[in-house]
Amino acid sequence: MATYVIGAVLSVKDPEKFAAYQQAAGPTVALYGGKILGGGTNIEVADGTWSPIGMVVIEFETMAKAKEWYTSPEYTAVKSGRLDSTDGGLVFLDAG
Repeated sequence: MATYVIGAVLSVKDPEKFAAYQQAAGPTVALYGGKILGGGTNIEVADGTWSPIGMVVIEFETMAKAKEWYTSPEYTAVKSGRLDSTDGGLVFLDAG
């Protein structure tokens, strides 16, 4: 069953560093069989107090593949660009 990596950005502290991260991180997804299904800033919150300013949804075949990507040398090399330049986070959602 598919697993989705859902990323949410709540604020951007360093736009240049975040833009560099986005350029570098995207290609790492395909190396592990992932597919970026969509992302952007046109977000409408249905309810609650959560206020993301950016989101991405990435699909992997399995939870194991999603975690393999997340801990891969390729993604690890660029991950600090997201962590240092934004407030937000990633979650893994097993659709099974």
